[in-house]
Amino acid sequence: MAPVYTLAEGKAPSLRAARKATQRAAGCPQPSNATSVQLRNGSGGGLVLLQDTQLLETLAHFARERIPERVVHAKAAGAYGELEVTDDCSDLTSANFLSAVGKKTKCLLRISTVGPERGSADTVRDVHGWAMKLYTDDGNLDFVFNNTPVFFIRDPVKFPSLNRSHKRHPKTNMPDADMFWEYASFHVGNPEGIHELMHLFSDRGTPASLRTMNAYSGHTYKLTKDDGSFSYIKMHIKSQLGVKNLDRKTATKIAGENPDYLVHDLFEAIEKKEYPKWDVFVQVMSPEQAENYKWNIFDMTKVWPHGDFPLRKIAQLTLNENPRNYFTDIEQAAFSPSTMVPGWAPSADPVLQARMFSYPDAARYRLGTNYQMLPTNAAKSPVYCPFQRDGFMNFGTNYGDDPNYIGSMLKPITFRTTAAGGTISPTFTNHEKWVGEVSNFTTTVGPEDFEQAIGLWKVLGRDKGHQERFIDNVADNVANVKNDKLRSMVYGKSRSHISFHGSTRIWVRASARQLSSSGPKLSSVSMRSIHRRDEQWKHKARIKW
Repeated sequence: MAPVYTLAEGKAPSLRAARKATQRAAGCPQPSNATSVQLRNGSGGGLVLLQDTQLLETLAHFARERIPERVVHAKAAGAYGELEVTDDCSDLTSANFLSAVGKKTKCLLRISTVGPERGSADTVRDVHGWAMKLYTDDGNLDFVFNNTPVFFIRDPVKFPSLNRSHKRHPKTNMPDADMFWEYASFHVGNPEGIHELMHLFSDRGTPASLRTMNAYSGHTYKLTKDDGSFSYIKMHIKSQLGVKNLDRKTATKIAGENPDYLVHDLFEAIEKKEYPKWDVFVQVMSPEQAENYKWNIFDMTKVWPHGDFPLRKIAQLTLNENPRNYFTDIEQAAFSPSTMVPGWAPSADPVLQARMFSYPDAARYRLGTNYQMLPTNAAKSPVYCPFQRDGFMNFGTNYGDDPNYIGSMLKPITFRTTAAGGTISPTFTNHEKWVGEVSNFTTTVGPEDFEQAIGLWKVLGRDKGHQERFIDNVADNVANVKNDKLRSMVYGKSRSHISFHGSTRIWVRASARQLSSSGPKLSSVSMRSIHRRDEQWKHKARIKW
């Protein structure tokens, strides 16, 4: 048999491979890819007949090849791999997939941008999603993370508006800086999102490779034990290659030359057996600590400082297999934070609670009610779920004649509880006792919502040139804002969150770029004046930083 070569090896596949006879979808022989049944005369033309099943099937299927695109996270790369436990964590959880050092669990990882469409460039500035499916012995566990440790919102009702503001304007169908900054600004939109906004416009917003990108749970989760005890955790997945990013100009240049740059980089690395690896850590907080901590631990606009809750390594992730077919393995993959196994549980984070509904609901719309039967989504462990029957595209046994109702004496069934044996500590029982009034709750914004953003600005200052690049990234984007009042608002509020000099330079640069690109042409004297002011602020900023 002729060897099979990959494109990564610089060799084309053999053209002498055994040929397969093709059929129509029903298995019937297909005479030719250029044959159609026609009523013809001598002039060379012909009338196609409805009895030409091959032609009709071909055209009808082509018109239905596309499925709805994901409303967010449409552009993505993906690969298979394995999660291996490296450190004992039996004191934290009874989860089977973390039960022993050396235990390996197969997984599927999908890394995506958030706002742009499936055909967009993958080096555009954006948050990157990290969706991972672990095929454990107890069923599937999904991680739906991002490459930033925080997020823009803490109120779930804002989720649709947030994502719409990052997409195209409903009238022009073009990206709109006014729309983005009006929502992201510090006015009526979403002031608590400043922390994530700073991550977005830092170098982290344009990763150089998916292999050199970290991922974070963002949400607070719980690791639970069979005795009913639990710990709150946040998960960090850190690249063994280190974090590497692109500067704005390089990312923009690559976007125009190779819009699939990051997808290509990951695929080719795995083809060459240069398998990327990540270390998996958790931050651990006890319920007692949560009761008295200075911040709301369920607020995903904030991090847990490592000084208070250090990282603890538990596992290693390796990607070692490319998709066999992108559509079946990656495009049809569906992930949801509600897909959990014993030992892993949700917290009282309102955004997490809402995502647990929204994500599987999106999958039902996009893929159908039986999306979990698709091979890429199906559990590798045995599944017996006779109370979910029928529906479009049910291609299983449909459980034969087993009862589709609970309580049958003819074919009794058993259930597995997540907490078996032992006495649950009153501490944990009281901690999760919910007593209160149903009310319309609206969060408020206070000084504590800007503390970590100010802290991040100082962290950027430790990396030579990072604050300068941040200012340049923001100025380049704000330059596209057409509304003067909105641009002034972004400038004015940023003074209190980064620095007076930094925000002033954003204003100077953005104004110069807007006037030079779309407004009246500036004289050489005016341009020199603007650049001189920028250099003056740059010198003062060095002293302040």
